[in-house]
Amino acid sequence: MQLHARGFPLDGRSSAFILNHMVKYQDETLDRTFAALSDPTRRALLARLGELDSLSVSELAAPFPVSLPAIMKHLDVLTDAGLIVREKTGRTVSCRLTAQPMEQAMNWLNRYAQYWSDNLDRLAAFVEEETWPTQPSTPIPAAPSAQANVQPNVQASRSRAGSARGRRKSTPPGRRPRS
Repeated sequence: MQLHARGFPLDGRSSAFILNHMVKYQDETLDRTFAALSDPTRRALLARLGELDSLSVSELAAPFPVSLPAIMKHLDVLTDAGLIVREKTGRTVSCRLTAQPMEQAMNWLNRYAQYWSDNLDRLAAFVEEETWPTQPSTPIPAAPSAQANVQPNVQASRSRAGSARGRRKSTPPGRRPRS
């Protein structure tokens, strides 16, 4: 008899299937936003759009040393991430920023910024309230090591003993050693 928990067999066969889908159960909008922001050209395009309300694709691409098709590919990534909106009026395509994906990214970053800020504040408080032992006024000399007492000639001969210079090379099977 096989036991079931919440409708799933307990033999482990279906758990891999469930876990496989759990990996894919994430906010894809946030992933696309960070992927789009990972490229410096796309960040520069967003910065230009942040300075002006709306720009045509050719105006947006003008200062960049890449081709217009390359800029179009970057704009496709930004559009897929929801960071920009493109509008076509006649033959002109203009682009403008949209705020929602950036707000989601900032909320995610702020959550972790608060976490790290709290942890660093606790660390600072710990360091400030802890009493540290004072250093002795005279430094304690280090104990002499055993290697320091070995004479240089003995140490040099030891280093040569393991070198390949003093050993004969082995000959492969079926060959006679050289004389």
